[in-house]
Parts: sequence; structure tokens; C-alpha cells
Amino acid sequence: MRRLFSVACLSLLAACATQTPRKYVVFFSNQSAELDQAGLDVVAQVAQEAGKHPSRIVRVEGYAGASKDLSADALVAIQRAKAVTQKLHDDGVPSERIVQTPRAPSNLEGMVVGSRRVEIELTSP
Repeated sequence: MRRLFSVACLSLLAACATQTPRKYVVFFSNQSAELDQAGLDVVAQVAQEAGKHPSRIVRVEGYAGASKDLSADALVAIQRAKAVTQKLHDDGVPSERIVQTPRAPSNLEGMVVGSRRVEIELTSP
């Protein structure tokens, strides 16, 4: 019985150690890179978490849907990532800890609303 308990505890610790990073998502209006109140709240939460884990990198990935003008869509993805990056920096996350990546415009899987987003993730260096 003790051995079973020990194995269960070790398994639980291993699961905690390999826990995948949580993704935070900020949604935007169509063709907009302006953060609304919900987006500001998400970014503030990420900044707070980043403060608790100073060794982690904050990855910011900007997305946009694909329309007739792919270059304009790509620019929107960049602007969204920059808006979130700037707000993270304003909220106290050092810029050297933030990695910003825009993604190519896409409408995969019918994700019209989902393509208007920025994903933020705290990862190990």
C-alpha cells in the first residue's frame, strides 16, 4: 500500500513538472488591432503571470483571416502582435522576454472569428 502511494505521488509530481504551458487568447474585431477591455484584461493577467515566472519567455503570435488583400491581412496580424507586445511591456514585462511572431493569414477550418486573435504563451527559455 505504501509503495502504491509513493508511486502515485511521484506520478503526480512528474505530471506537474511536465505541464504544458497555458495559452492565453486575445480576440480582435474584424480588421482591427485595437485592444478592447477583455483583451486588456487578458494581457494584464499574462503580465502578472510573467512576473511570477521571471525565467519564462512570453511568446506572442498574431493572426488574421485571409481576404482578397493578403498583404493587408498580414499587416493586421503584425499590428495585433505589436499591440499586445506593447501592452505587455507597459504592464511590466521586459521587452527582452517577449518574442513576437505574426502568422500568415488563413481561414483554415472556417475559423473566421478564431483567425482574429493573438495567442500568448509563457514558455521555458
